[in-house]
Amino acid sequence: MKDIHRQAISQRIDWLFDLARRHGETFRGPEAWLARERYHAEHPTAIGVLKCMDGRINIPVATNTPAGILMPFRNLGGMFDLGWPHLGEVLAHHVQRMTGNGRRVLFLITYHWSRGNPQRGCAGFGYDTAAAIAHTQEIRRQMEHIFGSGHGTVYPLVCGFETDEEALSIHGSDGSVLDLAGLGGADLATLEPRLAALLPDMPVQMRADLLPLMLGNLEHICEIRAQTARQQRRLDIEHREWVICIGRGFDFLHTPNLALIIGPYSPDLADPIRKAAGIIDANMKAGRIPDDGFLLLASVPYDEIGVDRARAELKSRFLSRFAADVIREEFPELAGRMSSRNAVLDWRSRNLELIGA
Repeated sequence: MKDIHRQAISQRIDWLFDLARRHGETFRGPEAWLARERYHAEHPTAIGVLKCMDGRINIPVATNTPAGILMPFRNLGGMFDLGWPHLGEVLAHHVQRMTGNGRRVLFLITYHWSRGNPQRGCAGFGYDTAAAIAHTQEIRRQMEHIFGSGHGTVYPLVCGFETDEEALSIHGSDGSVLDLAGLGGADLATLEPRLAALLPDMPVQMRADLLPLMLGNLEHICEIRAQTARQQRRLDIEHREWVICIGRGFDFLHTPNLALIIGPYSPDLADPIRKAAGIIDANMKAGRIPDDGFLLLASVPYDEIGVDRARAELKSRFLSRFAADVIREEFPELAGRMSSRNAVLDWRSRNLELIGA
């Protein structure tokens, strides 16, 4: 693929929406639908992932899991607080919907880091992995406060994601850690008893549904190491983001250093918008991206046509106006280079639909 970061802004925007279209078409395909149906039948646990907006954090790919199985919750810096009114409502609604269908819920609460270079870690925490881990542990405690600490129905699991090899590490409640990067092919047979020892309070069915992700990650780590050995994988990727996304429904944007994604969760949305705009401005001034423009994209998912979709339209327009106003106030020169698009996402089909301002 040609270096999209160097194209004119109109070409970059066209490329992005073509990427969304292709992602939706693949998701809606019969093979993908059947794969999801079969997977849900074999592994009934619903799995959600709280993660950073960093495009490198692609848990479905890193675990060889079919698209649409893992429910994403993404935010700038991977920072969440379940006291935020909207976030708490979204998570509670998700849990109630899953448990209403007789399913348990596993939340992977992730942080990311780099073994080779701390500066490839999480910028949101100032590359301080210990601070990122402490934050995820606090989220775990908040989930236990809301959903109970017995873990019979909802299990909050802290997971590290090492971006150099895209390897997961699983944190036990006693402080022990299972780092999959340290395992090899000979350890496949022992992975299940390792999980049982690490997570003795996790329901048996939930552990059985977590195991395929771990096995898939071990296979993926081997693939990554082979790519690195052939020098087909670049680790030192500089910040070249040219899109600010606000809202939800950006699964198609799992491309490193392309977009800054701000979930609509924090009551102080202005702060992450300012930070994202500052990064875009710095990228332009440093010549990492062309200075002819950037994209502000608002997206809100909906489950049903009618009232649900109409509400999503209003919310998408509100988020877009709010973000644009913050950028105009804080970065008036940058705002003159802003292209805005509003969209809603049909969650069932992953069809991204552009709407008017």
